[in-house]
Amino acid sequence: MASLSFFIFLTLFLLSQGVELRHIGINYGTMANNLPPATEVAQFLSNYTVFNRVRFFDTDPTMLTAFSGLEIEIMVTVPNQQIPQLVNFDSALLWIEVNIVPYINEVDMIRILVGNEVISSGSRVLITSLVPAMRALHDALVSVSLDRVIKVSTTHTLAILSISSPPSQGRFKEGYDVHILAPLLEFLNQTGSPFMINPYPYLECRDNETLNYALFQPNLGFFDQNTNLTYTNMLDGQIDAVFSAMARLGFPNIEIVISETGWPSKGDEGLIGLDAEKAAEYNSKVMKHVSSGIGTPLLPNRTFETYIFALFNEDLKPGPTCERNFGLFEPNFTPIYDIGIMKPVVLSVSAGIRAQHNTWFIIVSLLIVLHLRLSC
Repeated sequence: MASLSFFIFLTLFLLSQGVELRHIGINYGTMANNLPPATEVAQFLSNYTVFNRVRFFDTDPTMLTAFSGLEIEIMVTVPNQQIPQLVNFDSALLWIEVNIVPYINEVDMIRILVGNEVISSGSRVLITSLVPAMRALHDALVSVSLDRVIKVSTTHTLAILSISSPPSQGRFKEGYDVHILAPLLEFLNQTGSPFMINPYPYLECRDNETLNYALFQPNLGFFDQNTNLTYTNMLDGQIDAVFSAMARLGFPNIEIVISETGWPSKGDEGLIGLDAEKAAEYNSKVMKHVSSGIGTPLLPNRTFETYIFALFNEDLKPGPTCERNFGLFEPNFTPIYDIGIMKPVVLSVSAGIRAQHNTWFIIVSLLIVLHLRLSC
């Protein structure tokens, strides 16, 4: 008991001594019936992990309040169904006054995402309302002097591309390119906002070779004959295909942000590579890669702001099994697998406990929950 008390003391004393990865964030989805309170989640992320950027999928007041006063940057989202209501200035201003202004002094909000994967939704109403709503929200931010603090963007699946290989020939789908994406890119360029994409390399895995390519493992690579550049991983090819499509429309200088990427720890039978081991490998390698400064063949010598999907498994999400199994943590904050995002002292304390106990993950999680309950 004395030994365990020592580890509790050491954990609480050294919580905040880790190193931050300032360009790596996490997606905090809430489509589940077993998640911990937002106050505990906020303190857990702040005290125990290296994440200091979080993406919300709405503007839940409870969640925004929970992150008040923390050094964590927040992206909030306008739910898809609200987009058509925000195409005029008065409605957009009311939305800003209700969902942004009350929290701006306490919550470090950096971005409003107008919908999620709207262009791939197939909804004509949502797609045609997207850019007008983005402009109206930006104008509303200007009117309350927040446009330099908070930027407006939206997220995209790679289904917006009609060609993605070779990467140098990437282009957007015909019809969407000129009528939707060109005006959207013009808006982003004018406002200094990024183009945000949700690449998921696991979706393209068909055999062991493509699996290796997706997981940054040794592979045959892909040679782009148009540029004489060789690709050693799938993510680089996906990013460069998006860049080529943007450049084709005349916008090569807009920043690309990865708003979602991840790998399921479980999937339906017959799918390749969907297990915890592969999920840990992809997520740990993708964080290192986008942080390395190497960049991609067409965008060298740069890092990419990236948000891992997702913080927790979400048991209420519809669809195949994989949709409910992207989480890094169980609801009790036990890591589903280790990808190096716990602050270093938490890992060192865990190692100390591991020397005496086989259930070190569970013990550390209990200590974390105890501290969160006492501090919230």
